[in-house]
Amino acid sequence: MKKSVLIAASFVLIGFSAHARAYQVTGPILELTDTKIVVQKEKEKWEIARTADTKVTGELKVGSKVTIEYTMTASTIEAKPDKSSSALPAPPTPPTPPKPKAPPVPAPAPVKKPK
Repeated sequence: MKKSVLIAASFVLIGFSAHARAYQVTGPILELTDTKIVVQKEKEKWEIARTADTKVTGELKVGSKVTIEYTMTASTIEAKPDKSSSALPAPPTPPTPPKPKAPPVPAPAPVKKPK
């Protein structure tokens, strides 16, 4: 199971922002680029964005065990309208009753020709 956590902001030290809560993840590096780092945490893979401003202590390489501190920052927020009594969906349309069947039309009686 792959769990991706994309962080838009660079890694932030605890205390950088008084309002943002800091989190951390520890595990071996599976993948490393200039823009992301992928770490294995138990059976999950965590993908975290990084920038040139990310503070790195020590040498990063695939297989090395690291502890990453990060914060979560919303990139977009979409508000949904409240569900109120005036916005209730219309009740379902009742089913149409079946049409009554017409009685069968009797076949015409055979015409007898005089002899």
